[in-house]
Formats: sequence, structure tokens, C-alpha cells
Amino acid sequence: MKTIAVLILAFCCCPCETQVDENNGTDCQCPEPLSSCEMCSLTSITQSLGDMGKKVADMAEQMTLLEAKLQNTEKDVQELRSLIGGTPRVAFSATLKDSGSGDIGPYSTNTPLKYKKVFSNAGNSYNNATGIFTAMVKGMYFFRFSMFNILASVPNSVVGLMKNGERLISVWGRSGYNANVMGSNAVVIPLEVGDNVYIELYAHTKVYDNGMNYNTFSGFLLFTM
Repeated sequence: MKTIAVLILAFCCCPCETQVDENNGTDCQCPEPLSSCEMCSLTSITQSLGDMGKKVADMAEQMTLLEAKLQNTEKDVQELRSLIGGTPRVAFSATLKDSGSGDIGPYSTNTPLKYKKVFSNAGNSYNNATGIFTAMVKGMYFFRFSMFNILASVPNSVVGLMKNGERLISVWGRSGYNANVMGSNAVVIPLEVGDNVYIELYAHTKVYDNGMNYNTFSGFLLFTM
């Protein structure tokens, strides 16, 4: 900006011829000398341009700082979105019987239990027609199940949580020790998209349920991976 001011002065000032005066010595003779007001105006313009240049530099620095703050704000917004709305919401809870009471089992082979009455199913990953939870999102999941049976007579009660056909955890109760037996278990596991999780009743065992909803199967996504 100072360079511009110098150029303005150069163009505005008239060319001078140096002459020697016998009485006063060397003097500058201009065809059209600038008045004091004009010189003051040029000086003021020069100062103004210098001040403007400083202000522009200050504004550029402030804009750089604002851009950095904006980037940090956008990062914070993205993190908030991931916490409150950006992350998929997956959670379900169900119980064995949607009505009535009675035994489930025994069966001649290991059989997946179908938890018919659904309390919640955010994300629609649980299928109450099959009793199978299918992961739609890759992540870490929490699962819990409970088991109840009336052990007035055999058989025993043995149920386990399965992942893609592999038994991970189990709960069991033996007949002849108590009139009733109840237990639960839980696990935290990673799942890939398409992995299946379900509860399986051992062959030749049974569970009992009624409107008290003793037997439940629940799970939810902890975080994506």
C-alpha cells in the first residue's frame, strides 16, 4: 500500500527545474507549484493508505483465526451429531409368550427360542418370527437373556446364547433341587454386518413362561466400529 502512495505522489507532483539564484542559492522552480493545501491532501492520502494497509493486514490475520475457529466448531458439531443423531440406534427387548402360559419344549434337537412379544425393536434388527437378531451395523453389542422353569418334574432347563451357530454363554437348572429355577447371563461381543445372535434351548430340556414374562432376550449397540 505504501508503494501505491509513493506512485500517487510521483504522478501528482510536477517536474521541477533546478536553477541557481544569486541571492538565495539553489531553488526548485516548478511550472505549476502545488499549493500547501494540495500538499496536505497528498500527505493525508498517504497516511490514510498506510493506515488502510495496516487494517487490511489485521483483518487478514483475524480471518485466519476465524477460519481456524470455524474448523474446530465444525469438528465439534460432527462429534455432537455422532452422539445424538449420527450413530445408528439399535436396541431390542422381547419375551417368549405374547399370551397364555405353559412349557416351551422339550424338543428332540437344539432349537432356537422365538421371543414372540416384542417390547422394543429400534433399528428392526430382531425378528420375532425366528427369534434371531441380525446385525445391520458393524459394532460392539451387549446381549442379555433370562431363563425360568417350574421343576416339579423333569426335564432340566438349559439355554445358551448363540452367535452364528457357536455357543458363547449358557444358563441351566437341574430338576429335583428346587420347585422353580431362574437364571440369567450377559455378554459383550463384536458383530459384523449379517452376524446372527439368538437363544437356543438344549435338546430334551424345557422352559416355562406366562404373563409374568420371566424369559427375556434383549440387546443393544454400544458403539460402531
